[in-house]
Amino acid sequence: MSIKLYQNLVNQIKDVIDSEFGIMDDTGLILACSNEKKVGQSNPLVSEVIRSKDQFVVIEGQTFQKVYIKNKLEFITFISSECANSQKFLALISINTINMKSYFDEKYDKISFIKGIILDNILPGDITLRARELHLQNNVNRVVFLIETEKTKDVYAHEIVEGLFPVKNKDFVIVLDDNAMVFIKELKPDYDYKEINKISKVIIDTLSTEGMIKARVGIGTVVDDIKDIGRSFKEAQMALLIGGIFDSEKSIIDYNKLGIGRLIYQLPPTLCNLFLREVFKEGSFESLDSETMHTITKFFENNLNVSETSRQLYVHRNTLVYRLDKIQKITGLDLRLFDDAIIFKVAMLVKKYLDSNHGLV
Repeated sequence: MSIKLYQNLVNQIKDVIDSEFGIMDDTGLILACSNEKKVGQSNPLVSEVIRSKDQFVVIEGQTFQKVYIKNKLEFITFISSECANSQKFLALISINTINMKSYFDEKYDKISFIKGIILDNILPGDITLRARELHLQNNVNRVVFLIETEKTKDVYAHEIVEGLFPVKNKDFVIVLDDNAMVFIKELKPDYDYKEINKISKVIIDTLSTEGMIKARVGIGTVVDDIKDIGRSFKEAQMALLIGGIFDSEKSIIDYNKLGIGRLIYQLPPTLCNLFLREVFKEGSFESLDSETMHTITKFFENNLNVSETSRQLYVHRNTLVYRLDKIQKITGLDLRLFDDAIIFKVAMLVKKYLDSNHGLV
């Protein structure tokens, strides 16, 4: 549990208590204090406090309370006062400390459990029983977001994401490594799929504005059984992997919208090479320059509409027709015909796949 959380607790109540007070562990290390300069120091009186059989101990003008959890000494709260209210103040601090630790221990157990599911470290037969023990609903709609970020210094991307979604007992942020985290979001029974993309955009925009962090988000499919969270996670992984090949400019990639790229990714490179050799005469595809490829891309983006494409390219319609004729002479494919356009579009994707590391044999 982060020391910062104990300090936040102390900060919330220090305006109510005039005397200096704080929380230390069973070794005397000060975890939080109303005088923050003392955090990290050791209290020299801890040995005397522990030797005493009493729960409340007064030594040298300070009052201490031993805090036990499951019969084990976990914390010692302290206040620089011997007045009548000292024990009341310590009791208040101690109760909040116990509640905070209990909440975060349970939260940690849930996160460990969810992480075990997505990493296949829990047997499927144990998942339902363990979910019941942790008071996690089994049959609710959930979706997995895999968030990849660039390396940053002094900025913790997961804390930014956690701050966006306050329902801590339903949504989980799990850190995988320095560059990746998983966000598991519980959805309402009548959720709108647009909501999922909106969540992704909020994550991307907030990381950018608050942390100056560039990120990509892969989205898995919605699952309604806690056992299937692992599948949604693997789909989010696949979305980022395939999206990086075929839609590298996109920051949000949805597994459900990978389209033909998902099919091509599963083809062996030898078969892809054979397809390109059969479709194009030797060297014809490679002979197309960057301007021609830009023209083809725009033509596809505008659904093979000559007029709209020429307008967006700022060229005369006849100029575009000339370019399309030239492409037909080089490749043997007339992109104005639907069937030929499909063949060429697939060929472009296959070429991207083969040019990526994943397409190398």
